[in-house]
Amino acid sequence: MPVNLQPSSQTSALVLPSTGTHSDVAGVLAYGIYSGSESFISGAVDQVTYVYNKLGGNVLDLEIQPDNVYNAYEEACLEYSYLVNTHQAKNVLSDMLGNTTGTFDQDGELSGTYQTKANLKFPRFQLGYATHIGRGAGLHASIGATQTIYSASFSASRDVQDYDLQAIIYSSSLESDKPYYNKIGSSSITIHEVYYKTPRASWRFFGGSAIGTVGNMSTYGMYADDSTFQIVPSWQNVLQAYAYEEDMNVRASHYSFEINNNKLRIYPTPDGTNPDKFWVRFRTAEDAFDEEADRKYGADGVNNMNALPFPNIPYENINSIGKQWIRRFALALSKEVLGQVRSKLGSIPIPGNDVTLNGSALLSEAKEEQTTLREELKTVLDEMVYGKLAEGDAAMQESINTVFKTIPHGIYVG
Repeated sequence: MPVNLQPSSQTSALVLPSTGTHSDVAGVLAYGIYSGSESFISGAVDQVTYVYNKLGGNVLDLEIQPDNVYNAYEEACLEYSYLVNTHQAKNVLSDMLGNTTGTFDQDGELSGTYQTKANLKFPRFQLGYATHIGRGAGLHASIGATQTIYSASFSASRDVQDYDLQAIIYSSSLESDKPYYNKIGSSSITIHEVYYKTPRASWRFFGGSAIGTVGNMSTYGMYADDSTFQIVPSWQNVLQAYAYEEDMNVRASHYSFEINNNKLRIYPTPDGTNPDKFWVRFRTAEDAFDEEADRKYGADGVNNMNALPFPNIPYENINSIGKQWIRRFALALSKEVLGQVRSKLGSIPIPGNDVTLNGSALLSEAKEEQTTLREELKTVLDEMVYGKLAEGDAAMQESINTVFKTIPHGIYVG
């Protein structure tokens, strides 16, 4: 009995249809990050028709499935989100250093209590990194810092010139009432200042006798006869005050000292009575990541791009510019899948000849298109970093000023 080997269907079951199906999208996505968005599902369905027409599905079968297109569309959205988030990280990292970071799930979405999508916000301009460095430099310049500067005193002994500050302060740190209690141990300390206090210290800034003559002229200067007053900037008075205070602290001091490995040597040798105590200001050795419990500087917060609270950009927050980029990138991804499928077959034998498939060409085109699209988006984004925008504003303002210079001034008519 002869067997009928003719297929019951003249078309392959594994070809891309001309339209997608809404109900099929969510269940086949690899990550499902946007599966809860009706807008995304509609966009993925539309992408099937777009791919079908762009790759000539109405002329020649396309050996991919709608599932491939749906996943390509999701991947394109994630790639767009990645590139835009990276761009925004360049804009805001300095101003967000030390800020609260987020906890992320396996899809890169925010989880836990912190849900602020910082990648969708415009931060306050704070010069965070420069400010942080300034605080560290301020420690050494004695103009404020994030580390605590402690003070301690010790009694000077008669005819004793050398004192071990490390041992003295360590012994003092064992007393529970000290603010640096148990913070010394075997770690070294850094001495910032050595000073003493006299029993009757008299501090006074001697300036001009006509105090208060600047202002409403209601003091001595208003009534002085034949007086000439030299006008000086206020910063000169400030510098004079600094110089006077420095003179009292240094030049008028009876004692001097030197420190070697936290061993203090006092000149001349103290007599043990005047002064009876010497004081030192110091800081303890701290790890770069240590924080005071009541003064957080952000060690556990954002420290680089990885810790920024940036989830995937919601599909609804991607505008028409972004969605067109996504369509083109998803097309390139779909073309790549089609190229991989056709490369596995190479050619199909037919009676008297064979048909060579264009898998390699599709793969090459797809990779090139993806690279071009990435570079295109990066180039545009790099032109829009906040620094570039500021440069553009400055150039525009300069151009406006140049135009104004050429405009003749009219005569006011009242």
